[in-house]
Amino acid sequence: MNRTLKLLITLPLLTLITLPTIGCSVNPATGKRSFTLMSWEKEKALGLEAAPEMTEAFGGEVPDAAIGDYARQIGNKLVTGVEEGVPQLEWEFTVLNSPVINAFALPGGKIFLSRGLAEKLDSEAQFAGVLGHEIGHVTARHSNQQMSQQLGINFAIGAVAAGVGLSDADSEVRKYGQLGLPAVAVGSNLYLLHFGRSEELEADMLGMRYMSRAGYNPRGQLEVMQVLDAESTGPRPAEWLSTHPLPQSRIDRINEYLAGEYANTQNNPSFVDNKARYKADMLDRLSKLPPAPEPSTEEQAQASAYLDPSLYCAQCRVN
Repeated sequence: MNRTLKLLITLPLLTLITLPTIGCSVNPATGKRSFTLMSWEKEKALGLEAAPEMTEAFGGEVPDAAIGDYARQIGNKLVTGVEEGVPQLEWEFTVLNSPVINAFALPGGKIFLSRGLAEKLDSEAQFAGVLGHEIGHVTARHSNQQMSQQLGINFAIGAVAAGVGLSDADSEVRKYGQLGLPAVAVGSNLYLLHFGRSEELEADMLGMRYMSRAGYNPRGQLEVMQVLDAESTGPRPAEWLSTHPLPQSRIDRINEYLAGEYANTQNNPSFVDNKARYKADMLDRLSKLPPAPEPSTEEQAQASAYLDPSLYCAQCRVN
């Protein structure tokens, strides 16, 4: 029995260890080796294909060209700080005419932020914090990694299930395999949840990096988390059962960065908040527009996932 159980536990792990060697490379943004089965070109193609549908599903672009230009100006300023080694991407920054509080990124550089979220912010640094976080998801290739990890796990579970199914009906492999497979599946899902939480913390870190490189006060990232924490309602599951870290975990991590790596940015006039400019170029213009249309069922579901308990960003990345 012990040998059989060891086989059931070890085979998926060996498969996951072996598969990453197929598409394992060092990510230029994080400096880590990551398992990615898609090329950058494929990521760009996926984002390009999905962007129009996502824009339409979330209310279309805000009907004010000046707001769009303002968002693109900030976004383009942030991507000048992207690491060497990330290829030239077709970055696009879209403010969606949706009242839900949401932000997400598609592979290849398509970044979206809702009007509902923009209206909750009060500085350009906070706006840059949201965009920087989403840019971080793109440069760290999180969607690619998620799909690749899921494929590897599915392959491993399928291989074990096939082995159990082909075994003799009265064998130990069949007996204990039928008991062990559900446990393997549950363990795999918990692994993916942990992986997703790590991605969010990594995107927070990268967002602060791009903000500071562009001359924004990285404290804006902390303020965004505080705003979203205040907006979230309802009970929150235990962190280990969530796709995202709990808000306080992220706030604590950001505070560590502000006290350490970014201590020199605090009370430093070289790193700006630009509250007056954000009010004039974003908030005042939004206030003059007709109300955003009522959200679709999809938008409402994404907003629920975004705010309770994930905070941001919604899992709209093509995965």
